[in-house]
Amino acid sequence: MSQTLQVLLSSAPIGESWGQNNDLSFNEAGATIHMPDLVESQSALQKIQKCARTLQAMKIPAVNLVGDWSLESQWHFWLGSYSPKSQLKIDFAELPAQEKDVLQNRISAYSWARKIINESPEDLAPVGLATQAGEFISQLAPDLVSYQIISGEELKDKGYVGIHGVGKGSDKPPALLALDFCPKDCSDSPPAAALVGKGITFDSGGYSLKSSTGMLHMKCDMGGAATVAASLALAIMNGLKKRVQLFLCCAENMVSGDAVRLSDIFDYRNGVSVEIVNTDAEGRLVLADGLIDASATGAPIIIDAATLTGAAIVAVGEDYNALFCMNDELAAQFSSMAESEFDPVWRLPLTPAHQKNCPSEFADTANSKPIPGGGAGGASNAAGFLSRFLPSPESGWIHLDLAACYKSSANSLWSAGATGRGIRSVAAFLNNL
Repeated sequence: MSQTLQVLLSSAPIGESWGQNNDLSFNEAGATIHMPDLVESQSALQKIQKCARTLQAMKIPAVNLVGDWSLESQWHFWLGSYSPKSQLKIDFAELPAQEKDVLQNRISAYSWARKIINESPEDLAPVGLATQAGEFISQLAPDLVSYQIISGEELKDKGYVGIHGVGKGSDKPPALLALDFCPKDCSDSPPAAALVGKGITFDSGGYSLKSSTGMLHMKCDMGGAATVAASLALAIMNGLKKRVQLFLCCAENMVSGDAVRLSDIFDYRNGVSVEIVNTDAEGRLVLADGLIDASATGAPIIIDAATLTGAAIVAVGEDYNALFCMNDELAAQFSSMAESEFDPVWRLPLTPAHQKNCPSEFADTANSKPIPGGGAGGASNAAGFLSRFLPSPESGWIHLDLAACYKSSANSLWSAGATGRGIRSVAAFLNNL
């Protein structure tokens, strides 16, 4: 007897005996997802995702999708079926060859990102994160990808004060991944875009120590690095033709005799000095190094991604990533792309004045306000801090605060752990440069 359950997507209404608020019914042939309106709206696709979550929770080992399944409906079924402990086996419905490739490319990129974000911090050190990202991307286009990893004391020697300063408190050395995807005949031109990712493999908060519950899920604090790495990988799989460079800023934020202290001052390579008033505002310190390097490439577009602030989650919830951009046209362009990819963002305020919202008596700026959570407007103030490390932040810079990157517990749409939110929008943006 087959253990594969057939799942039919149907426009037929659900029978009254199944209840008015349900979209999933069962019979001897299998399960049916009832979608009276098969228009691919966000709400309709989320119903499919919820039904997949239900089937996954039932511990069904395998399903066969039958009926009128589109690319997006099958993709959202896969999103809902994912679990960090056991993966539902899916035999997908037929698709045109190109759409089948798109589906498999998404699954490959998201599976890598979700797996690495869900890794235990004992198993994923900063150098390991940089190495795995470099290997994952380079195997997609071995002749077109090159990368180097700078780690440990070499970071200090080369002036990476943020990555080295945050990471020196751990016995696992910090690392910077600098990767170049360079299609043929591109080596004499600057990249079309540069990506920067926060790769804090575990965040204790340092001497501004987090609570036990606040620390519990801080393995996900490298979600920005995983997101931009997977975005570049997905764009390459989907035929990226432009040069793109990637910088992952990787460290573990721990407490020790070597850890950064409150009132320490970091002097960055671009001349900005930073007083440390909160060691739990460490993500922006490592990203600053990556933004300096990204700016030096001459790329007209710089996108950084980070699980940067709890304030972003307070502002937009966990269903949107927060978007910061000083260029209205660019912000609208990215927002439109994200909407079309069912990967929503919500723009929050960012002006040049936000640079001045973390003042210091001893340096050009502090890395936060010396109050829990950074105070009112914390996400915008963090973005303002980052803007100091770009020569022209008002032109081609996008900052994503990944409020929707990770779920601390499962809900009706997502398993606990990484979601992959942010990957599709960044990848699509790169493919449309």
